[in-house]
Amino acid sequence: MCSLNSHLSTTKTMSNQASERLKQNAERIMQLWEKRVRDEVSASTHQDSLVLQDSLPLYLNQLIEALSDRMVRTFTQITDNQVESTRIGKQHGHERAGYADYSMSHLILEYHILRQVIFQVLEEEAPLGVEDRDIIIGSIEQAVNDAATQFSETLRDIQELFMVTLTHDLRGPLNVVKLGTQLTLRRLERGDSHIDVAARMLGAVNRLDLMIQDLLDASRLRAGQSLKMKFEECNLEGLLEDVAEDLSFAYGERFVVVSDADIRTYCSRKEIRRVIENLAINAVKYGDPSTPITLTLQQTETQINLTIHNQGKPISLDAQSILFQQFRRTISAEDQTGWGLGLFLAKSITEAHQGTLEVESGEGQGTSFIIKLPKVML
Repeated sequence: MCSLNSHLSTTKTMSNQASERLKQNAERIMQLWEKRVRDEVSASTHQDSLVLQDSLPLYLNQLIEALSDRMVRTFTQITDNQVESTRIGKQHGHERAGYADYSMSHLILEYHILRQVIFQVLEEEAPLGVEDRDIIIGSIEQAVNDAATQFSETLRDIQELFMVTLTHDLRGPLNVVKLGTQLTLRRLERGDSHIDVAARMLGAVNRLDLMIQDLLDASRLRAGQSLKMKFEECNLEGLLEDVAEDLSFAYGERFVVVSDADIRTYCSRKEIRRVIENLAINAVKYGDPSTPITLTLQQTETQINLTIHNQGKPISLDAQSILFQQFRRTISAEDQTGWGLGLFLAKSITEAHQGTLEVESGEGQGTSFIIKLPKVML
């Protein structure tokens, strides 16, 4: 019968053999891996050798250490090794995300090829032990997870930076067009045949400005930031009248305001206006163009309800389930312009006011978006 010490010695020897074989063949493994990657991963063809291999030699060094002396490593050593392995995997994912041609599937395929090449080379002389195989497989699976996670995060950061930069750069020329259109509109006499054209131009510029702001705010929310809001006393009835009047320039006299009385609360006037505009424009896009859009303001002792209603084809229950998700659009919305962010932001802004945004839609009753805000005593 073998003693425990004898078993540990045998296991350690086998582990050292696998580690030593990997160390001796590391350069060859990288060469074989690179050759296969160039043949099988289309995105790799534009990268030179140093760029393509980047952090993988560091990963092999970590794997060599994981295979050596595994029975005598302390808990601290194991933890340090895992931390360093995670760092290397994330480094690889970060680097790959910076290459325009690389996708997540390309990244994962690289690791699958690496695992195959490692086993091919290390088992040329003799099969690996079960524990050594488990260590290699577990290490590569963890590396794939770390690299894929970092790839996604880095790609998201790149996209966020692109969107913020793009929207920022668009703001300058857009403001020039907006100010010029406003000046032209002021100088036109009532009854002038060009006043309708100028009004529609201004409406289009305002919608574009709103789309840019939506994109910026969505980027902030995805980054975990909160929207900047200035809370103050708001006359909601007056705000609703202002929105309806402005929208009438672009969409015609379709907006009907119904209000109980002079309703006031404490809110971010600018952001609540955006919510109303988003929902009203949404009603224009998807409602029956021959029917009015009704903006109704009501209050109870504890709550303020603001409803935007339009007639037209109802929203199915399936579509309602994704209605407030960012960049998600229903089938009926696919031929419409916009980012697919308006309802997502409307809901986010409403919730920032401790309120809710709901939808009710059915055959013959049209569609209603209902903003429910807590009544704040002034």
